[in-house]
Amino acid sequence: MKITLVCDVLGEENNGTTVTTMNLVRSMESKGHSVTILCADEDKKGKEGCFVCPKRSFGPFNNYVRRVGVTLAKPVKSIIYEAIKDADIVHCMLPFALTKAAVKMSRELGIPVTAGFHCQAENFSGYIFMKNFHLLNNFVYRNYYKKVFGIADGVHYPSQFIRDLFESKTAKTKGEVISNGVADRFKPIKCAKPEEIKDKFVIVSTGRYAREKCQDVLIKAVGLSKYRDDIRLVLAGKGVCDRKYERLARKYKLIDPKFEFFSREDMLKVLGFADLYVHTAVAELEGIAVLEAVKCGKPIVVSDSDRTAPKELARDERNLFKAGKAKDLAKKIDYWIEHPDERAECADYYANYEKVEPAGDCMDRLEKFFERVIENKRKEREEAETEA
Repeated sequence: MKITLVCDVLGEENNGTTVTTMNLVRSMESKGHSVTILCADEDKKGKEGCFVCPKRSFGPFNNYVRRVGVTLAKPVKSIIYEAIKDADIVHCMLPFALTKAAVKMSRELGIPVTAGFHCQAENFSGYIFMKNFHLLNNFVYRNYYKKVFGIADGVHYPSQFIRDLFESKTAKTKGEVISNGVADRFKPIKCAKPEEIKDKFVIVSTGRYAREKCQDVLIKAVGLSKYRDDIRLVLAGKGVCDRKYERLARKYKLIDPKFEFFSREDMLKVLGFADLYVHTAVAELEGIAVLEAVKCGKPIVVSDSDRTAPKELARDERNLFKAGKAKDLAKKIDYWIEHPDERAECADYYANYEKVEPAGDCMDRLEKFFERVIENKRKEREEAETEA
């Protein structure tokens, strides 16, 4: 197959969507398929198989967008055409301007086009301080449906949760649920804690520092814990809320919290010596970071928000806290500190958890998904020609 990937946001592999995109590229190429990338990353200019649109300007908000850590594309029809004209299928990663233009042109050219659902409404509304404004979130979903997912030849949903949520807000789509999966290197390993924290309780949370991720709730919870001085918090990530979180940690008198983005290899080591994994997001369509922690055999505590998929991973109420409630999270943290035997039993449960799919199997399923969409499109064309 000749596959064109449309990436409104690409950049470094420091966020879930980019990691997923590059995993897809590597997997499809390893299977012998040709992959072309359409994006706005200037460092891709001149590279074989890459077509680069100019960056979109947001005027006075450019500095804010840069701090968020994204580069959005300004669609240019001639560049889009060159990127997709020879493709057997066009697959879009995010429902923004470049994707909308690529979907429209693909349909005009009769090229099969699919779209991956990798962006909840809250991922947008959170950046404008309106993540809980349901009217806005519903409007965003309807726009996604009208411009992308409702007219695509196929939709890839990473979880049944996000498919059910999106279609309940809009209408049925030509969708298929395929997890992004977890790499084989994520597995239970024991790593010694660094000497300076060898006798401390280590809590880890991974994700962009963004409002819908709600890491502020975890910082407050650690500050409210009876065992605050014995806890070492590791917030693995970076983002627009970094300074806010550092100030909050000082306010709640956390001792030596670590705010840092880790490589995949270093993240394995951190998970290897962590005692507890906490995920506070109120919006999460799959939660690869939580799945990775589970595969590493870590006890987890996750938000019970009705807008998150990770809550389905909770074994019982000990693994859930009330969304946005730092005091309730502090109680759950204290419980796991006070019950080491139960914590070890919970770790064993997750170490043997079989519902997390290997990334390789998921990529095989996605390949077959592309092939079916191409075949269905071919049949549609033949039927249309016959009727004509």
